[in-house]
Amino acid sequence: MVALLARMRRERNGAVADAMCRYGRPCALNYGVSLPTIRQIARAETPDHAYARLLWQQDVRELRLAALHLTDPARLADEAGFWAAGIVDAELAEEAAFALLSRAECLEGLFAAWCADADPLLRYAALLAAARSVLSTTAWIAPACGALSIPAEPAAVRLVAQGAVAMFAALGTRSPEARLAVLRAAEALPAGPAADYVREELAWRLE
Repeated sequence: MVALLARMRRERNGAVADAMCRYGRPCALNYGVSLPTIRQIARAETPDHAYARLLWQQDVRELRLAALHLTDPARLADEAGFWAAGIVDAELAEEAAFALLSRAECLEGLFAAWCADADPLLRYAALLAAARSVLSTTAWIAPACGALSIPAEPAAVRLVAQGAVAMFAALGTRSPEARLAVLRAAEALPAGPAADYVREELAWRLE
């Protein structure tokens, strides 16, 4: 871990770190290393689940992001709470969706639970993962709509709505039937900022 952190520090960019402003709580340490560089460094490591868990427990942005590429997605079903606890900002939610959730076979069972969670970051991560996963179906539309209905501050509402758009757009391109199901669900959303955003985005993404 010390060696990995040293490699990250060599790539640090203080100006970038200072300029970062993402929804959620920032990690205690942030070296401003670009995401592509973090991914490149992490992929040069040997995947190791126990090692990934250790990295995830550190309150260091770069180590947590790297952990998502080193863990075993098959273990997520038994450790969902552990990984959920470390998703403290939007960037970690996005990378968790990309590197871990979308590759996990347990996503189908996890999706509805995270969509109903009070934490908007978990709802956001679940929706983004569904957008990338081959497991998602039109049956996932109802939990996704439910994720939009949970009261939250405006910034969180917008974040979850962005995740819903990503999922709905991906699902809607798979077949005419899926497109129709997505558009019908969007039209049925209760009036509000989230519904307005989803409908506006889908109007051109699924035109």
